[in-house]
Amino acid sequence: MLNMLNMVKRRNIVTRQYDLAIIGTGAAASVAAERMRQAGWRVAVMDCRPFGGTCALRGCDPKKVLVEATVPVDHARRMQDKGVAGELHIDWHQLMAFKREFTDPVPEKREHRYADEGIDAYHGQARFTGKNALDVEGKTLEASHFLIASGAEPVKLGIPGEEYLVTNESFLTLDVLPHRIILVGGGYIAAEFSHIAARAGSQVTILQRGNSMLNRFDPELVDWLMASFKAIGVDVHTRSSVEAIEKSGNAYRVRAAAATQSAEYFEADLVVHAAGRRPAFDALDLQAAGIAVEKGRLQLNEYLQSVSNPAVYAAGDADQMGPPLTPVASHDAKVVAANLLEGNHQKPDYRGVPSVAFTIPPIASVGLSEAQAREKGIKFRMKSQKVADWFTARHAAQPVYGYKVLVDEETGCVLGAHLVGSHVDEVINLFALAIRHNLTANELKTTMFAYPTGASDIAYML
Repeated sequence: MLNMLNMVKRRNIVTRQYDLAIIGTGAAASVAAERMRQAGWRVAVMDCRPFGGTCALRGCDPKKVLVEATVPVDHARRMQDKGVAGELHIDWHQLMAFKREFTDPVPEKREHRYADEGIDAYHGQARFTGKNALDVEGKTLEASHFLIASGAEPVKLGIPGEEYLVTNESFLTLDVLPHRIILVGGGYIAAEFSHIAARAGSQVTILQRGNSMLNRFDPELVDWLMASFKAIGVDVHTRSSVEAIEKSGNAYRVRAAAATQSAEYFEADLVVHAAGRRPAFDALDLQAAGIAVEKGRLQLNEYLQSVSNPAVYAAGDADQMGPPLTPVASHDAKVVAANLLEGNHQKPDYRGVPSVAFTIPPIASVGLSEAQAREKGIKFRMKSQKVADWFTARHAAQPVYGYKVLVDEETGCVLGAHLVGSHVDEVINLFALAIRHNLTANELKTTMFAYPTGASDIAYML
């Protein structure tokens, strides 16, 4: 009797057919879904979390809202005794309410947009059941092609008390900002969140296992930036590896060890995971679809296609081919869409992708680092200088300002630019334009930019 019931249930399962099924609803997923639907393909998207992806809901956008609120607070502090009197402060509750004006509408808007475009949307965890099939909360979907654009999640640290860590996503939803905060890690999240929290009144400690902060940026410029951490009271411990977290009442005790010292203990009301992210693959059952993975990385060809299952492509954080940035995710999606529509012919082009850590002031980078240029054996000239005495820095009372720019000696083209200081999050885009389109340093240098602006300093950097 039981076998008969199971047979009836299987016969009642409706298999839905698509040309393309996309796992995720972030930047890469949405770009690919819209392009393929416009081409007449039957498209489905699915997500186990609210629709919208990391950047719009849990990353870039809400973070930037918080950063922008702290900018005038810091500017006012620096301008004390220079014509600005009184103190500004952050009202955290009001700030979070303002942030929600950006994030709360996103899932519903994204869902309506899919519906308007004729894209089927599914809520739930996707799990592959075969080379051309997956399950989403009991619904079976078959497709000719799949795009894995499932984003990233915090890496596992494998330490006792790891369950007490809150994610960067949880930090961005805090209704009340705790007084004492520890950030475990030393990358973008730790740097940016420490600047937000300290300027909002928290006592912040960073425990970074590596030798320095922000290892994706030029180490010399990072050293210059560290003065801004000290100025706002952020206590940075490098070469400090977190070994355990204990709960003590309503607080936490973090044990960390340095290579040459005995263990140190730190107390906090909140401990934030800022030690890196990895692609969110665990729940997808990639093996069931014959999707090759090696050391946590999808095995892809140069067209972002799985080498073991040609029906599967990847984009964004899932492919791990380019920098883990939103513009890169969108670029990857366009590459995948072109290859699906016209056959494999287009490869991702990551030349001139700028990256910014939104500290105050920000630090930015594009192109080759000094070390990379030397490793490649390229002959280049380099200008590097700390220039807090330039007008751009002085008029804002900003003591941190500097640059390092590399130019190819043979072609005259810009190889790399590394900036720290006010407005560099915008100025870096001009260097990115030059690198991506092979503009020479002289072409940049002879361009007339509005003055006085951050861009008007470019000629002096070349």
